[in-house]
Amino acid sequence: MSEPAVLKITGLVRGFFQGERRLEVLRGLDLEIAAGEAVALMGPSGSGKSTLLHAAGLLEQLDGGEIMIAGKACAAMTDRERTAMRREHIGFVYQFHHLLPEFTALENVLMPLRLAKAPDVEASARAEHLLAELGLADRLRHTPAQLSGGEQQRVAIARALANQPTLLLADEPTGNLDQATAELVLGELLDMVHDHGLGTLIATHDPLVAGRLDRIVQLQDGRIADGP
Repeated sequence: MSEPAVLKITGLVRGFFQGERRLEVLRGLDLEIAAGEAVALMGPSGSGKSTLLHAAGLLEQLDGGEIMIAGKACAAMTDRERTAMRREHIGFVYQFHHLLPEFTALENVLMPLRLAKAPDVEASARAEHLLAELGLADRLRHTPAQLSGGEQQRVAIARALANQPTLLLADEPTGNLDQATAELVLGELLDMVHDHGLGTLIATHDPLVAGRLDRIVQLQDGRIADGP
């Protein structure tokens, strides 16, 4: 890759115990994602896609290997250091938006900025700009119940980008939307990824979604294989 890796995973090992039996999920997995690159992660149910996303997002402890995010080695970090890395460098988008129902769209996007102690004026300007980029300039004061499914997911995307992460991780981000809305939201998400230079890993079962990304990788037998 010509661009430096935003995410570099080397020799990742992760397993779980089922009773006395250990189930190996990730078996020495390697993966690199460059700035501005959107990569589709595919594989059958149970292949470990969510485990990989959680590990890349520093939500899972590793059994072996290393994860580099924005050039920083993360495997040996303390819980506090991992939390700081997530706050400063990683954005998450899930299939379900997980918005706070009593808060407006603007307040939901402001939440991570306030947790990062961004100045109020700067935080408000950033949140409003992101929502406007996603076509929600006239929906700032609406609560999630007053928004459509596509609008709710746009708010979730804006929230994920609030602290200007270098890495975006998404788990079936359009899986809960109808096809027409999914195509629109995915297009807007990819525009944001490329405009903001984010390294992005999107887990999906949908070949139509995967086909719109820059590259497809398959999770097979606990390792990554390039290809459709």
